[in-house]
Amino acid sequence: MKITFLATLFLALSAIASAEDFKGFVIDQNCASKPAMKEDAACAERCIKRGTPAVLLQADGKVLKIENQDKIKEFAGKNVTITGKLDGDKISIESVK
Repeated sequence: MKITFLATLFLALSAIASAEDFKGFVIDQNCASKPAMKEDAACAERCIKRGTPAVLLQADGKVLKIENQDKIKEFAGKNVTITGKLDGDKISIESVK
């Protein structure tokens, strides 16, 4: 019983420890590579609302895809900090601030 509890606790702590913070601007995937659209909040909101996938555009120009789109749509056109797990170039969101 103790071993099962400790194993479960260890796995939970491992999952928490592997989460990272990612800062950037939530923009639609189509405009992320266009310098003129970099901070265009109205365009990002409009395009994401219409179904274009949201991505996180970081200050260094790196674009990270977002796995769970339902958790980011309300932040379209805003600078955010995403806490989540990175797998390649895709973030699985745990929380957004």
